[in-house]
Formats: sequence, C-alpha cells, structure tokens
Amino acid sequence: MLQHVLEQIVGPEPPVAVEVYDGSRVGPADAPATIRVRRPDAIRRIVAAPGELGFSRAYVAGDIDVEGDVFAALSLKDTVGNLSLRPTVLAALAREIGVGNLRPLPPPVEEARLRGRRHTRSRDAAAISHHYDISNEFYRLLLGPSLTYSCAVYRAPDDTLEQAQEQKYELICRKLGLRPGHRLLDVGCGWGGMALHAARHHGAQVVGVTVSRRQAELARPRVDEAGLADRIQVRLQDYRDITDGPFDAISSIGMFEHVGLARLADYMERLHALVRPGGRVLNHGISRPPFDRPRLERAGFMNRYVFPDGELHEIGSVVSAMQSTGFEVRHLENLREHYARTLRAWAANLEARWEEAVALVGSGRARVWRLYVAGSALNFESGATQIHQTLAVRPDRGCSGMPLRPDWGA
Repeated sequence: MLQHVLEQIVGPEPPVAVEVYDGSRVGPADAPATIRVRRPDAIRRIVAAPGELGFSRAYVAGDIDVEGDVFAALSLKDTVGNLSLRPTVLAALAREIGVGNLRPLPPPVEEARLRGRRHTRSRDAAAISHHYDISNEFYRLLLGPSLTYSCAVYRAPDDTLEQAQEQKYELICRKLGLRPGHRLLDVGCGWGGMALHAARHHGAQVVGVTVSRRQAELARPRVDEAGLADRIQVRLQDYRDITDGPFDAISSIGMFEHVGLARLADYMERLHALVRPGGRVLNHGISRPPFDRPRLERAGFMNRYVFPDGELHEIGSVVSAMQSTGFEVRHLENLREHYARTLRAWAANLEARWEEAVALVGSGRARVWRLYVAGSALNFESGATQIHQTLAVRPDRGCSGMPLRPDWGA
C-alpha cells in the first residue's frame, strides 16, 4: 500500500484529506476538501514530470479529483512546498506502478503546444486563441453579465462583481480624462466592456482591437444592441498593425501579460506613436514582485494550460520602459487585493454552475479554469502576484495637461 509514501509526501496530519485508489488515506475526517488519487496514471504523470506540471496534468486528465473547497485543497501546497518530490519518494512511487510502466503518458489535449518564434504575430494569435477562443458562453458563465475579464475595483464590502467592474471602467475613463468626442483606442478590447462604458458614459469615439476571433464575434453585436455602432468600432487586428492614429487616449486592460519581455520596448513605442501629444495612456496589467526573478516557466501549469507565452514584468521595469519611450508616468496604483476578490467571485460563479461549464467546454478545460482561478486568487492574496494601473502622458512641449491634484472625480 501507498500509506507510507503518502505520509512522506503530505505528512501524517495534512489540513485536507488525501485518498489513494488502494485505500491509503491521511487527513481529518471532517476535512474541508478531499484530494482523491483515482488511478495509477496519476503516479505515472507525477513521476514523469515531477513538480507542478505532473500534478496539473493528473488533475486536468481526471486522474486526480478535488472534492469540496478547492481553496482549501490548494493550501496543501503550503504544507508540501513547491510540489517537487524527493528522489526517494519518486523511487517509491516508481516501484508502486512498476518500472516497466514509467513511459510518460500523452499530455491532456488541453495542453498548449505552440510552434514558431515567440511573440510573432502568428504565434501570438495562436496563444490568444488557445486562451480566449473556447466558448463565449463559458466566459459569460464565469465572468458574469459584464463579460469583463480583468480586475474589478471594489469601493465597499457589499459591492457586487458587476458594480465593481463598472467602477473599474469609470476609474480608467476618469484617469484618462475622457471627454465627448475624444478618440479612444482600447488595445485588447475583449468583449467590448471598456468601449461600451467609454462611449455610453463619456461620449468617446472608440476603436477596440483584439486578435481573438470569438471575442470580436460577440463584441460587435453587443455594440449594436447598445445602439452605439456610430461610436464604437471593433476590429480583429493586432495592435502592431494600427495605422490610423493619433488617438486622444489609449487603454490597455488585461492585455499586457501577452506582450513579452522581448517586445516590451516595441509595445511602448507603438503606444507612444499612436497617442497624440498631451494624450494619456493607461496600462492595466499583472506584474511580479521585485524579489521574484523573471522566468518564462515554459514547463509550468500557467504556460502550458492557461497563458501560453505569457510573461509578467516587475512594475519598476514597466515604468522605466514607458519613460524611456518618452512617456511621463503620472500615477501608479496596485490593485492586487481587488483582483483577489474578483477571482474569488469568478471561482464562485464556476463552482455554482460546474455541470454547465463542463457541458460547454469539457471536463478537462473546466478543470484548468478551476485550478487557475482559485490558485490565482491565492497568489494575489499572498502578494506573490500583483496588478498595477500605470497612467502616463505623452507631454506636449513639456505640458502634461494633468490636473494639479487629481482625485479622478472630474
């Protein structure tokens, strides 16, 4: 039996229960969550790819199940560490399934395998398609009616997710100083949430661009249904191919993570070229803390299953890149607690409609999202991940056009 090996991995008294197909079990009887290792294939995956990737593959494939509170189950990582196993434990697991059965299993079909050079237009489009072009109805289930896939801004403890997303858009519009008739470029416009808010409440003329075909297919009818087709244009277009500047303001919300370190300077230079002198740019993006060394994590769960080629930057390097391009950074705000709360709201949506989610995207894809959303919430809560709104202006002969003490109320 695997009882002894199980205790070596998670300890004799873990905070959650762990059960193995041979009857081995550790953890309290009234545990808030139970992790069930259903079959030997789970061990094959873990031995073949020790660490996060092997465990992730086993869960996505259904070789491991999580029953109960997924947040409590993920807290086991705090007990086990980074999920890497000692050689003696790996050897014991290998003996359990037999050395002859150690040939790696094919990864789940949900795992991304991109081709070509990183951050070319074609590969970026494939990476975006992997993440976004799965099911608009699934995203509606997960995100709620606003279809807003970025950090909300909460003002009160009882704010709903919809209120908080509306407040986020309003905050960005005010930081950008939008006025009726202003041309706004929304880079990575998603399903049109920012464009709709800016046009409806601030009278902006908006160009929204996305490289996700499914997003564009839904954003356009949302614009038509809102009666704003005369103010909003949604394009299936890479930001590098935009030629009809200048714009009075640019928003980039939840898109920056896809740019990549190698393209960081090019990205800033493109935004600088597209905004008029005196115009403002707001970059809303996830970042890593300064003590976390940059890494691509090509073998990790997030890169293989969630954001292929995604890269996070330390906020200081982002500010430096903006200012090196000619922008003047005027305001910086970290919203990580807000994103933790946003992610918990998405997780609650997913748990409440789990069977419907599985019907829309399949069990494996739904499992990817369950693991991703809950794990990300915990990362933001702990400070392992951050998110910043960085407001910059392209000065006009030294004039920023910024109010002396902005409160974003005007």
